[in-house]
Amino acid sequence: MEALIFQLYGPLASWGAPAVGETRPSADHPGRAALLGLLAAALGIRRDDGPNQQALAASVRFAVKQHSAGRLMRDYHTVQVPGRDKKARYFTRKDELSVPKEKLNTVLSSREYRQDGLWQVAVLLNEQSDWNLDELEAALRAPVFTPYLGRKACPLAVPMAPQKVQAKGLREVFAAVPSRICDQQARWLNLPESVDYYWEGDAGDIEVQDTRQLTDDLISRDRWQFGSRREHHARLREEA
Repeated sequence: MEALIFQLYGPLASWGAPAVGETRPSADHPGRAALLGLLAAALGIRRDDGPNQQALAASVRFAVKQHSAGRLMRDYHTVQVPGRDKKARYFTRKDELSVPKEKLNTVLSSREYRQDGLWQVAVLLNEQSDWNLDELEAALRAPVFTPYLGRKACPLAVPMAPQKVQAKGLREVFAAVPSRICDQQARWLNLPESVDYYWEGDAGDIEVQDTRQLTDDLISRDRWQFGSRREHHARLREEA
């Protein structure tokens, strides 16, 4: 098994989850859609470039080692927007706020973030892939567009440090490249003794503990359409 390993850490991260109403929740780890978006940004693939977005989605699969999901933070927002008016067109935020105050509506929302989460990601190529791991590694070292942790307000705090690894299974793959944030990261980040693994397909050396059906498999980023996929999970004690 050959994989490309990189790390994700920042003060804040927000990994999109299905949202209903005012709440914008965050998953505890990056899902497939978020990782495809990050990889596409590194490669310079624009959101409206449907063919290359779909080619990338067909080329790779991911596994995640979660050292810490971080602490949950909720950010309460109030936003004023004009009511619906078919005759009016607003090109900027300034245009929206220029209408009379009595025509402004207040929208409430609650957005979730993860504080000080630490994840490692493994990129594995499918049988038919338009990219190789060397190209993906080069892109992550010098991204075309700025990568972020789910939202533009969530920048990376350390380099992604991509590295190719050859191993018999996913646990061995991740063990070959320890995460490196700081010398005393276990203490400062309050890392638990157990880690969570999330993956697609066959892990090789990790036994499945549970499987979830998720709806984050990219179909069209233009139309914001996603299909379903199966994600396996296991929680294991981290070896010293």
